[in-house]
Amino acid sequence: MEANGSVHEIDEGLYSRQLYVLGHEAMKKMASSNILISGLRGLGVEIAKNVVLGGVKSVTIHDTGNVEWSDLSSQFFVSEHDVGKNRAEVSESHLSELNPYVPVKSHTASLTESFLEQFQVVVLTESSVEEQVRLGEYCHTMGIKFIMAETKGLFGRVFCDFGDDFVVTDANGETPLSAMVSAVTKDSDGVVTCIDDQRHGFETGDYVTFTEVKGMTELNNCQPRQIRVLGPYTFSIGDTSALSEYVRGGIAHQVKMPQTTHFKSMKASMASPDFVISDFAKMERPGVLHVAFEVLDRFRQSHQRLPRPWNEEDTNEFLRLFKEVNEGHPARVEEADEKLLKLFSFVCCGDVCPMQAVIGGISAQEVMKACSGKFQPIHQWFYFDATECLHTDPLSTKPPETTFQSEQQRYQSQIAIFGKDFQDKLARQNYFVVGAGAIGCELLKNLSMMGVSCGGGTVYVTDMDTIEKSNLNRQFLFRPWDVQKVKSDVAAAASKKMNPHFHVVAHQNRVGSETEHVYDDGFFEKLDAVANALDNIDARMYMDRRV
Repeated sequence: MEANGSVHEIDEGLYSRQLYVLGHEAMKKMASSNILISGLRGLGVEIAKNVVLGGVKSVTIHDTGNVEWSDLSSQFFVSEHDVGKNRAEVSESHLSELNPYVPVKSHTASLTESFLEQFQVVVLTESSVEEQVRLGEYCHTMGIKFIMAETKGLFGRVFCDFGDDFVVTDANGETPLSAMVSAVTKDSDGVVTCIDDQRHGFETGDYVTFTEVKGMTELNNCQPRQIRVLGPYTFSIGDTSALSEYVRGGIAHQVKMPQTTHFKSMKASMASPDFVISDFAKMERPGVLHVAFEVLDRFRQSHQRLPRPWNEEDTNEFLRLFKEVNEGHPARVEEADEKLLKLFSFVCCGDVCPMQAVIGGISAQEVMKACSGKFQPIHQWFYFDATECLHTDPLSTKPPETTFQSEQQRYQSQIAIFGKDFQDKLARQNYFVVGAGAIGCELLKNLSMMGVSCGGGTVYVTDMDTIEKSNLNRQFLFRPWDVQKVKSDVAAAASKKMNPHFHVVAHQNRVGSETEHVYDDGFFEKLDAVANALDNIDARMYMDRRV
């Protein structure tokens, strides 16, 4: 792969870990895909960051709006000095640094259908429902993969439309199974029996072929046969009556067959949604939230704003509007949880970085699936909420509305959800982050954006390793010029750059018995929490015992 985005050779030194998961063919498909990401608030920049690191042909970032104070709690590539500047233009240079093989450019005009023609995947994150439907219909007609993602406070959703006939070449990415054969019956529905000390592991609907079969040699390297599982050691393979008699031996090999998936356009899917359940303890929520997001768009169109944080008047208006919309909605909800809807209205104007990380990570995965055909995509709506972050019963113990209001400042979007007292408590927290690799980088980014240890507390991060080239593909706080530097030092400096108030101290120590003179009882007693970001089992077990 060359720097201009043309497919040449994949840099195995950079993409080594990703190649283990995706393989060369999927990576080559990604390297020929141009991606548009519209909306560069916290969610959009999270998706863009992940997609650029993944190694596509090019990324175009789009936003017509300027940086606001409310962006600073989750948009990690803008600063206080950027308020008033275009989000896409400010973010372009930062995203370009992440991967020298992926050109990044910004677009600040309104999106037109002709502009979308150059892209293989289009992602919308800050669009109205009207624009989502309009552009979604165009993408569906033109065969452009379309993803819509958005977060509102502690609620988020992802929608995917990959066209009428999207081919998935490998649904799960797992290594194909094989099983030793001990018998095959000659019958109208031949039964294969495997040796009795090993379960075959196949599932009904899988396809298999065979090698090393004696007697019934027609099975060797045959066209893949669809199977029906009969038990842990047996499965049927269809008509074998015309084949030779089985004698002995043989190996059954699972064959990954392409699967064609049909997607509805966003307009059609809004009326008749298919949900992927994120939490089986909340089975009823996707249907409620599906209508609630549409109602929120109507509220915003009517009032030119979202409901005010924890405001009873706006919430009552939202509930009234929900009943009105739901009554005539094709995907009408029979019983809507009023408490859930109140929470949705109370916090929807808020914004938290970890929520963007979850929805942004999922959305970026869907972009990679759309480009590569590897792994089963979301079909078609995914709803997620993190209401567990609030009090056990936040509605009965709701503080005054003024608790959630603040002047223009970095954390105002987070205060809108959790309140001023919670934000002050975060600032005083003492954290210990063990490991500054891929997970450690994400933890430090989230802690910095949230304002943890930004007013009296301290985040300690330790990692004894130095940065290698292969780290750059997934440890986004590092850049090519950081190779051979100490991970913890670079990660601490990068996370502090995102939020100058972030008080972070870097160590270069291994955690273990040999450093208990550094991390002694006194050290742990002053901590409020420990976050493990380790890829070493022994170190994980030690930390579990230690805390």
